[in-house]
Amino acid sequence: MREKARQIKDETLLHLDKYLERFAENAERAGATIHWARDGREACQIVLNLINERGAKNVVKSKSMATEEIHLNAALEKAGINPIETDLGEWIIQLAGETPSHIVVPAIHKTKGQIADLFVEKVGIEPTGDVDVLTRTARRILRRRFAEAEIGVSGVNFGVAETGTVLILENEGNARLTTSLPKTHIAVMGIEKIIPKFTDLDVFLKLLPRSGTGQRLTTYQSLITGTKRNSSDEGPEAVHIVLMDNGRSKMLSHPVTRQSLACIRCGACLNACPVYQAVGGHAYGSVYPGPIGAVITPQLIGNEKAKQLPFASSLCGACREVCPVKIDIPELLLHLRAEIADGAANGKKSATAPVGKTIERFGFGVYGLAWSSAGFYRLGTKTGRLMQKLVAKNGKIGRVSGLLAEIAPPLGNWTEFRDAPTIAQKSFREIWKDDLAVK
Repeated sequence: MREKARQIKDETLLHLDKYLERFAENAERAGATIHWARDGREACQIVLNLINERGAKNVVKSKSMATEEIHLNAALEKAGINPIETDLGEWIIQLAGETPSHIVVPAIHKTKGQIADLFVEKVGIEPTGDVDVLTRTARRILRRRFAEAEIGVSGVNFGVAETGTVLILENEGNARLTTSLPKTHIAVMGIEKIIPKFTDLDVFLKLLPRSGTGQRLTTYQSLITGTKRNSSDEGPEAVHIVLMDNGRSKMLSHPVTRQSLACIRCGACLNACPVYQAVGGHAYGSVYPGPIGAVITPQLIGNEKAKQLPFASSLCGACREVCPVKIDIPELLLHLRAEIADGAANGKKSATAPVGKTIERFGFGVYGLAWSSAGFYRLGTKTGRLMQKLVAKNGKIGRVSGLLAEIAPPLGNWTEFRDAPTIAQKSFREIWKDDLAVK
């Protein structure tokens, strides 16, 4: 299933222009209106214009990482519009004034007690630790918001080129209410969400829920193809789909970074990552946390702004093993690390990068030569034992600076933050030989 999913994604990304045109044609034939946004600013402006054209003030939103990515809520609030998140987790963090800490479970960092205290403070209920009471409170408040809303804003899990259909997966029913009760539905969709055929959904409808939440199937699958046909039908009178680039074309242009766009936002890599599990999503300082965030964020906002993220990994490969579309995240991390090391910030090469590369290649060439010959290896270790006496103290090499750090930059860089181990006075072979001689 993983192999099949990756094949579908590779085929789509290789011919993305063709499938985007086909999706747009079929969606418009079904009654939807297509809008194209080059970046997040344009996407926000399109949504704002659509809201203003209808004179709407009440907007409800279902869970959407794309709208988080472009900070749509902040843009709408700045224009005097108060969007209400209707996913329970998203609503909780909206009340708290925070950002999601997980792609699938945005409020996973909060305890039941913290949520209860938040409801007491923001909603005015009596203190309680009863989950049923908290849930009923949220349902009561949000149902009223659904009834009052003039516009519903959602994300998109998949867009089917063959039919112009958008698919939204969820477990609470809030996305279905967001897309069917208001008279206008606006869907914000990254251009990479396209898949070629309706039958391709069979693969992803099995992979995504199992990888994300361990379910065989999500509770709700909303398939939306254009507007309602008759006035008595369920659904909005107008459907607008905002197809957003926002850096994705740049990712598409390189064969290594292109695989980033195969991501289906399941969160499996976060759940498996030892670093994410230890520090949580907010430590990443970006909308997309965890391993996938470490490779997507620098490409979306630039290496210079997020240059620390590709290095926030042990490269253990757990993310690669669990990814349902077989994205090689360690390969992507190393690719981005190389770009950053070369000074490739904002698409410009550093003037010193070629010199650094030349020295690095020379150093590794000498290293390779020394370690490929038994004689050179023995000579190198003996020389190292003599040279380390200049810097070793109490069995370790502390911070190396000055002229020696200039002569041996790796040693200076290493010891700036940590001690370096000394070379043993006897090699394993020498110890083995001495033991044999004694026996």
